[in-house]
Amino acid sequence: MLLAVRPEQPDDASAIRQVLEKAFPTHDEARLVDVLRERNKMVLSLVALIDDTIVGHILFTRMTMAPEQPSFEALGLAPLAVLPEYQRKGTGSRLVRDGLVQCRQLGADAVFVLGGPGYYARFGFAAAAPYGILNEYNEPEAFMVIELKKGVLARVNGTAKYLPEFSELDV
Repeated sequence: MLLAVRPEQPDDASAIRQVLEKAFPTHDEARLVDVLRERNKMVLSLVALIDDTIVGHILFTRMTMAPEQPSFEALGLAPLAVLPEYQRKGTGSRLVRDGLVQCRQLGADAVFVLGGPGYYARFGFAAAAPYGILNEYNEPEAFMVIELKKGVLARVNGTAKYLPEFSELDV
């Protein structure tokens, strides 16, 4: 079983939708990704493949800060999805690691995620609140950040916000 990770290609949309629909209890995440794709809001979209079959997906989009901090380039990781039969086999971890490397190459300062602290801490994510960064969901423990440029979070504070599409679809 050889796992490969590559950027999303135009023909991948339906396979990505299937992964999202099977990985989550509702179709909200699948609808969100479709809308973000249609509106050209994806910064980085990666797929994991085994034998040319898409088994996982990760998406990164722009984040904003309130108050605005124009010299701070932040991305949000959401969603991360793996087909149930490939979960707990390293697929999601590989997507996160490869995604963070590529986010760094794209020049991002930091990546935020709203997710399980026990899972994301292994990649270097830490609670954002101790940095003085709040989130629109009032989730102090589950809202996490990783610096991609050392020390960049020392000059940032305020409320980190996902794209409006996340609220529009109530994801």
